[in-house]
Amino acid sequence: MRFETHVERALASLPPELQEAVRNVEISVEDEHPDDPDLLGLYEGVPLPERGDWAGVLPDRIRIFRLPLVESFPDPAELEEEIRITVLHELAHYFGIDEDRLDELGYS
Repeated sequence: MRFETHVERALASLPPELQEAVRNVEISVEDEHPDDPDLLGLYEGVPLPERGDWAGVLPDRIRIFRLPLVESFPDPAELEEEIRITVLHELAHYFGIDEDRLDELGYS
């Protein structure tokens, strides 16, 4: 299965109201982060709870990094689960959930 398909499946697993809420978030797959090759994913933007009037602002962005995930999780089932966790982790940042809360929820 293509890596991007795993990302698409993670997004498709979201409840419809959350799918609608993230429609203006750009989600891309890249090989690795140029400054941190071990990084699995990255959210870039302003979390929803911190926004004011953002009309005309570029969409937030989530980057999922293929190489560290594939190298760290060679088992296909485990890889799919970790891609899902990474996508959900980065989406949580978009919704304003910080690292401490993600740790409590098991998405670290």
